[in-house]
Order: sequence, then C-alpha cells, then structure tokens
Amino acid sequence: MSSFDLAIPVVLKHEGGFADHPKDPGGATNWGISIRYLRSIGEILDLDGDGDMDAADMQILPQGTAIEIYREMIWDPGRYGQISDQDVATKVFDLAVNMGARQAHKLLQRALRACGVTLTEDGVIGMVTLAATNKVPGFPQLAALRSEAAGFYRALAAKKPDLAVFLNNWIKRAYS
Repeated sequence: MSSFDLAIPVVLKHEGGFADHPKDPGGATNWGISIRYLRSIGEILDLDGDGDMDAADMQILPQGTAIEIYREMIWDPGRYGQISDQDVATKVFDLAVNMGARQAHKLLQRALRACGVTLTEDGVIGMVTLAATNKVPGFPQLAALRSEAAGFYRALAAKKPDLAVFLNNWIKRAYS
C-alpha cells in the first residue's frame, strides 16, 4: 500500500511556500493551504494573535500544520493509502491538493477508462475504483492520469482566462 510520508514531499515541492497572487481565487496560500480552503472547512488559524485569519497568518503557517491538514483532510479521506502503486497514489493526492479531491478522482476514473476499465465517473474513490486502480498496472495508469490532468488544466485555462497565468506550472505539475 502507499505511504503518505513518501507522497507529501512531492506535494510540498509543487506547492512551495507563501504566495498571494492576485489572480489566485484561493487567496493567500502557504504550502498549498489557501485561506479560502481553511475558511471552507471552518478552520480559523489566527497564528499572529491579532483576532482574525488573514494573509499574515498564512505567511507564518508552519509546514508541519500544513502536513497535518493534508493527512487528515485529503490523504486519509481520499483512501490514497489503499492504492497499491505509490506513484499513482502520489499523483492523485497531488492533484487533489491542487484541484480538489472530487476532480482528481474523476481524472483517475477517466484514466482507468482509458486503460480499458468500465466504471462510473463519479469522483468517488470507492471499492470499484480502488479495485480497478489496484488491478491496472501503474505505468499506463499514471501516463493516462497525467494526460487527463494536462487536459483538465488546459480546458480550465481556456474557460477562465484569468487563470491562464498558472497554466505552464500546472502542465509541468501534470506531467511530473
């Protein structure tokens, strides 16, 4: 089975440190954890003690806190540890961090269909998707998943031109 401890360095490398890009709908972000995401899950981190959660708090978000959030809110609920191929688990996790779990799971399901598996694209890693993921060899599945991710990013940038500024990095991430 796959290991969170092997997957998290990939995510942290892709996400990097603090950023507050004006075109990022997530707002201030550190280690890939955005202020919008924290608010969406009802998490308020007033790290600087000024009575609110703002960009200043995100700037000092400890890496260890981000890692805990990733494990508890994305890795464990996503069941990525039950995926037998580490590279596939890491890629789905990395995509879930960047685009949301439901979309990343749909891309995994599309990749599995590209590998000849018949399954429903519902964005849920349930027993059928897990069984298929663990049956299909990792290399072709990973290649299909990378292709699906790149296509998703291109379509997103075309649909929302303000996000096109991120496309080159998204494509690099898709194929990494």
